[in-house]
Amino acid sequence: MKAFAGVTLLAACATLTFGAVAMLPVREAGADARYDRFVRDFWASARKAGVSRKTYDAAFAGLSPDPVVLEKNAHQPEFKLPPSQYVVAAVTDTRVRVGREMLEKYKEQLDEIEKRWGVDRHVLLAIWGMETNFGTFMGSMNVIRSLSTLAYKGRRARFGRSELIAALRMMERGVVPEGPMMGSWAGAMGHTQLLPSNYLRFSVDFDKNGKRDIWNTPYEALASTANFLARQKWKPGKTWGYEVKLPSRVGTGYAGRKRSRSLGKWAALGVKRVNGAGFPRAGDRAYLYLPMGRKGPAFLLLNNFRVIMRYNAAHTYALSVGHLADRIRGGEPFVKPWPDGARALTEDERYEIQRRLTIRGHDIGVLDGVLGSKTRAAIRALQKEKGLKVDGFPTPKIIEILRAEQADG
Repeated sequence: MKAFAGVTLLAACATLTFGAVAMLPVREAGADARYDRFVRDFWASARKAGVSRKTYDAAFAGLSPDPVVLEKNAHQPEFKLPPSQYVVAAVTDTRVRVGREMLEKYKEQLDEIEKRWGVDRHVLLAIWGMETNFGTFMGSMNVIRSLSTLAYKGRRARFGRSELIAALRMMERGVVPEGPMMGSWAGAMGHTQLLPSNYLRFSVDFDKNGKRDIWNTPYEALASTANFLARQKWKPGKTWGYEVKLPSRVGTGYAGRKRSRSLGKWAALGVKRVNGAGFPRAGDRAYLYLPMGRKGPAFLLLNNFRVIMRYNAAHTYALSVGHLADRIRGGEPFVKPWPDGARALTEDERYEIQRRLTIRGHDIGVLDGVLGSKTRAAIRALQKEKGLKVDGFPTPKIIEILRAEQADG
């Protein structure tokens, strides 16, 4: 985590009595008066939660609403990926490779984590990969600024206020003494992106050095995430679900949580695992998930899948975590192809697309094979120029266009 010097609150020439409102730092003209009022008024809630005046003033010194947070909070994402593209973008050869490297690098710690909390190490690594690409993108935004921006205005004000109190309590405890807590636009922090409330409830001092450092110590973040999942009733020794093959009589009407039944009953209907193996525990309950209807891959989802969804409530997120975990373990890609033809680019193809976009004059940052926001923006620009569907999704077609274009040049 980036550390920088503490901020000194410049007080006006006024004496504050207990319970009085502190003077806010002087801001540039045009600063948001509503935000200033929120900061003044929110002090009562913070004090009630045990936050000192000194901590409160230091937390808000010089802050103003973050326009990036306001933009993300007010609007839906620029485009939404269908399930096929989401999973394909999330479960890449690069993430599988790095995940296996981390599996070896932190074997000793993962042995202990798995022993203490019973959570599958591969799932923990998959969450790490999904959340921050194994610590390479942990967020560089001031958490207090982000959460206070959410708290004072917009559709997530209740969430923002609750998490802001938790973040202030973390500051009161001196969790990050060297400077502001840094994280994502919505306040998630560290290698596995814990929210402040979850940090307070579930983070652990795994190496017993007196700190719960989810920013600089990856295995401490993994242990904290294991504690979270265990407390959500993770079932040790069990998987998240199975890719299955459906008989003709089992259609979309069987899908959904409300239609869950035992694996034995699913088997009696003719549902089989795609690898031909039987279900190891016929009594376990599962529900059918068809992310792209009857023509795409089908899955029976178990209790541990729902536990992963407590970390992020999206089915596509949890499916990606489960699949990435299986791939890190040594498993194969899904057997049934996606009906829209989406497939993951190879690691070489991902580097190539970045390299060719750079040659084209686009700023995509570091050539690392990770197709982040800059790469997707460049792809959208190319798609718009060529009259294609503008979704920013990297496909083999994009590589073909770039190869042909640069061969002609």
